[in-house]
Amino acid sequence: MMRPNEVFSLNLLDVKFLIGATSTTSDQDLALIIATGAAHSDSEIENGDVFLAFSGLKKHGAIFSDSAQARGAVARVTDIEGARVESTLPTLVVSDARIAGAIVAASLYRNPTRDLVSIGITGTNGKTTVSTLIFQIFEMAGRDSGLIGTVETRIGKDVIASKRTTPEASELQALVATMRERHVRNLVMEVSSHAISLNRVKGSHFSFLGFTNLSQDHLDFHNTMEEYFQVKASLFTYEYGGSAFINIDDPYGARLASNCELPVRTLARLNPKALWHFVHIYSGLQGSGIAIRGVGGILIETTTQLRGDYNLDNLLMAVAIAYECGIDPLDMAAIIPRIAGPVGRLEAIDLGQPFGALIDYAHSPDAVESVLKSARSFSSHRIIAVLGCGGDRDASKRPLMGAALQRGSDVAIFTSDNPRSENPATIISQMQEGLTLKAQSIAIEDRASAINYAVEIAEPGDVVLILGKGHEKGQDIGGVVTPFDDRLVLARAIEAKK
Repeated sequence: MMRPNEVFSLNLLDVKFLIGATSTTSDQDLALIIATGAAHSDSEIENGDVFLAFSGLKKHGAIFSDSAQARGAVARVTDIEGARVESTLPTLVVSDARIAGAIVAASLYRNPTRDLVSIGITGTNGKTTVSTLIFQIFEMAGRDSGLIGTVETRIGKDVIASKRTTPEASELQALVATMRERHVRNLVMEVSSHAISLNRVKGSHFSFLGFTNLSQDHLDFHNTMEEYFQVKASLFTYEYGGSAFINIDDPYGARLASNCELPVRTLARLNPKALWHFVHIYSGLQGSGIAIRGVGGILIETTTQLRGDYNLDNLLMAVAIAYECGIDPLDMAAIIPRIAGPVGRLEAIDLGQPFGALIDYAHSPDAVESVLKSARSFSSHRIIAVLGCGGDRDASKRPLMGAALQRGSDVAIFTSDNPRSENPATIISQMQEGLTLKAQSIAIEDRASAINYAVEIAEPGDVVLILGKGHEKGQDIGGVVTPFDDRLVLARAIEAKK
């Protein structure tokens, strides 16, 4: 975890009153503790840290208190269950250790998100693309910026591999404090529904919040679509943000916009009633010519290398937020042709072959349907698509994804994604539930073989789409992650065909 070099201090007695905690340690002892950092994992503890010990999926973090203390922890914050684990560490006991830990981290690092122009993007699909596009616009406009998301974390020119879409609170606050220390003035980050539910962004505040869309995903975690929506909607309050940018083409977005307590900027692809919308779109395989009408009647006419309607939606949100942050429309028109989507998001693999070849991270029914529809819009030939579903995740979306694959492609190839602890054949069978496969469509469990088959049958003018893993560089089978990059496998298959 990247830490700032600044020295912070926090009197834990003050924190006790701030979060209404009890303690197993005297107030006099708590008042003597000066903390210089915080971490939720004992392996990331540095000397002077507070150990944030909360319950995980399999174990309670408090069982690692001795290890945290050995690494230099000066106190711990935990819940009633964690307090039952004996430790000589001074201890604050709270009803919800995640909330308390997030507040401790934000307070300890002096609320760094409030010192930057912080932008949070949420939604089922598009978070990574919108965040990456805004980051690129800022960088090309000469603004030092930070990025936190699924693919990577960036602090100016420094790149850090991301472990999850939105880091745990202690890591998040430390990262943003590091950005502030390095005079970064803009932060763009993805905010996942898991992060909201698990209070990773508690204590954070965003100048602007963006809502892209909502469709079925993560129902193994949220149970229902209504619960999923309410979690997303809970971010759009004055506790977390100053104003909101909401895509009202999406039904859930329209609902959120009509009930949001924040000032709202509406966006839509072709709806002129939205404050931000497209006046013209001329799409093709190589990109699009566009005209964007914005707040106050401004018009931005330019071109973009981005492909697909949903990526135009993502671009529209990025442009609207960048304008609100002070980027001049004329500069924007010059920058937009130069910016590209993130790795693995409708990314072209072009080795001079006579057919199109694209990689995309689509891993929800709506995302699969959208990417296939986009491919259809810029190709009059066959769409050959490869797709798998992840194991140990929302199983209810598998037949929906399989149906979207069958419906949107001419040749549907069902394969393995990250099966994890599940049987890949079972997952594929669930994807094919109720389907009668078309000619040349097939199930090939081995993902590399499936990609090779797609390339082998591709004819001039066809488009080959490899869906589901995008930027990922490994495949999890039975808990063992082996190197696997769709882009490399696809490129090798194309080279072998030449």
